[in-house]
Amino acid sequence: MKYQVGDEILVLHSNEEGRIIEIMNDTMVMIEVRGVKFPAYMDQIDFPYFKRFTEKKLFPEKKAPQKIFVDQIPKEKIQKNDAKEEEGVLLNLIPKFSLDDFNDEIVESIKIYLSNRTRVGYQFVYEQAFSGAVDFSIESTIAPFTDFYIHDIPFASVNDSPSFAIDFSLMEPHKKKAAHFETQLKLKPKQLFQKVEVLKEDNKTTISYPLFETYPDKAEDNHIAIDVLRNAGYKVYDVSKIKQNIQAARSVIDLHIEKIMDQHSHLSNAEILQFQLEEFEKWLELAQLNNLPSMVIIHGVGKGKLKAEIHDLLKVKKGVKQFINQYSDFYGYGATEVFFEY
Repeated sequence: MKYQVGDEILVLHSNEEGRIIEIMNDTMVMIEVRGVKFPAYMDQIDFPYFKRFTEKKLFPEKKAPQKIFVDQIPKEKIQKNDAKEEEGVLLNLIPKFSLDDFNDEIVESIKIYLSNRTRVGYQFVYEQAFSGAVDFSIESTIAPFTDFYIHDIPFASVNDSPSFAIDFSLMEPHKKKAAHFETQLKLKPKQLFQKVEVLKEDNKTTISYPLFETYPDKAEDNHIAIDVLRNAGYKVYDVSKIKQNIQAARSVIDLHIEKIMDQHSHLSNAEILQFQLEEFEKWLELAQLNNLPSMVIIHGVGKGKLKAEIHDLLKVKKGVKQFINQYSDFYGYGATEVFFEY
C-alpha cells in the first residue's frame, strides 16, 4: 500500500499538509490537518516532498531591486479569526468500507463524529442506545471548528434503530444563553441504507445530521414580582394557604330564585334563568376547589328549562364524572346529583 499510518501528506485541493492517522480501507484514509480529523480518498492526497523540493531552490536567483512608489504600497490587511463560515453543530457518520469474498464493497462499521462548526466551545454528554438501551456514553468538550471522534458502531447493528441523545452546555456560560440544550436523533435503518448508497454514487465520505444551528437563548422569565402586584392593589395570597381564602362549598344548592335573591318580581324569565345559571356555575366551581366528592343541585321541575340548561353545561364541564336525575324522597325529580373526579 502506498501510505502508512504516520506518513506526512499534502491535501491536493487545499495545499495543506497533515498526517495519516488511520487506514480506513483500500481507497480511503483518516487524516489530521492542524488538529482537525477527517476522511479523505487516497487520490485526494499526495506526499509533500515534491512540493517542498520545488519550493526551495539551492541557489535562489538574484533579482534586481524593484522601485516601489508610495501610492503603490497596499494597505495592511486585517487577518480576522472569524473567516470560517458557521454551519452549526452536526453529527457525522462515516461508513468504513471493505471488500467481501466476491470483491463487492460492503460497510463494516460506522464512525461517529461530533462536528462543531461554530465559534463557541461546548461541553457535552453523549449517549448512544440500541432499541432504547444505552450502549455507549461519554462526557467531554469540543472546541470551536473542530471534529470530535466518539466511537464506532457495527453496521449490522443499524437494524436495532440506533438513537443518539446529546446534552450540550456552554464551556463559558452566558447569562442570556440557556443553561443546557438537549437534542436527540434516531436513525431509521431503511433511510440510512439509502443514504449509504447515495454516498457511494456521489463519491462522498460523510453522512451529516444537523443538531442545531445556534445555541438557544435563555427562556424568558415571565414571573411578576409579588410586591409589584401587591403595590398595584391586587390581593396576594400564600399558595400554601390558598384554601383558607376560598369560600366554603355546599353539598346542596337550591337554585329557586327566591333562594338566590329577595327582590325578583321585576325580572323577566330570561333574566331569572341567567341569575340561576350564574349561581350554579359559582357553587359548582367551589365544590371542585374544595374537592367535594359530589353535590346536589335543586332546580325544580317546572317546564324543565333550567334542568336542561344545567345538564348541557355538566356534559362539557371538566372534572364531572357523571350526573344523575332520578326520583328521591326529598326532591322528587326536581334535583340532579353530580359526582366529581380528581
